[in-house]
Amino acid sequence: MTYRTRFAPSPTGPLHLGHAYSALLARDMAEAHRGKFLLRIEDIDQSRARPHWEAQIYDDLAWLGLTWPQPVMRQSDRLQVYNAALRKLWALGLLFHCTCNRRDIQEAASAPQEGGAPIMGPDGIVYPGTCRHRHSQDGAVPFPGNAALRLDMARAATMLSQPEALAFLETGQGPDGQTGHIRFTEEDLLTTIGDVVLCRRDMGTSYHLSVVLDDAAQGITHVVRGRDLFEASKIHVVLQRVLGLPVPTYHHHDLIRDAEGKRLAKRDDARAIAKYRDDGLRPEDIRAMVGL
Repeated sequence: MTYRTRFAPSPTGPLHLGHAYSALLARDMAEAHRGKFLLRIEDIDQSRARPHWEAQIYDDLAWLGLTWPQPVMRQSDRLQVYNAALRKLWALGLLFHCTCNRRDIQEAASAPQEGGAPIMGPDGIVYPGTCRHRHSQDGAVPFPGNAALRLDMARAATMLSQPEALAFLETGQGPDGQTGHIRFTEEDLLTTIGDVVLCRRDMGTSYHLSVVLDDAAQGITHVVRGRDLFEASKIHVVLQRVLGLPVPTYHHHDLIRDAEGKRLAKRDDARAIAKYRDDGLRPEDIRAMVGL
């Protein structure tokens, strides 16, 4: 199997040094294994995606010396694929319709009977299960259109009864130095992750669902991304298992931070690649700044 990595930015702002590090590392790893580096545009959030930011992504990456096969995969072209996967999960009895907003979840998770402060997971507060009764009943209830849908994590974990199903290979490091063969348990999924959103009503999908389907469609063998997404990998492995998709190797890398130790964000225009270009820096200067 050809070694394949990818870089998958969202066209919602300028690329910064952290993006440069992730993209260059993914390309370098692919080249080291005589593989392929691919680009994907994650533009499912059409309320924030802008054509000029997408064009800037192409310009910045090309200036850095990156090349990629054409055409570029764009998530906004794949909504039917995501919908088909949601219908499959609904038929398997793994989804439920959720009508909660953020305030509802905060209040339910903070109720006295819950015993203390809400537990935080990869997507914020671990969902308290308020709408879990709105279940698909193994597909007996018609698939709801234009609705927010959550994964019933308990039912999904029950389907994955073999211990080796809840595991992935990590060649980088997690936040606590986790590396190698990473195993997690059903209890991990229920207590620290919970019933994650797989379809937002305004998008028709979610990051978690789209990323596993897109990685499979592109034949990605090694997912190279920031360490902040390490815990989300458990969600992705569950989805890959229940949907019958291959589980790639994961490589979570350091985050590029500012002098105060804060992670760089797209709003941090002072460290945008385009600004460094305008200031006369060269691609090799950027590589040196991010430690490559």
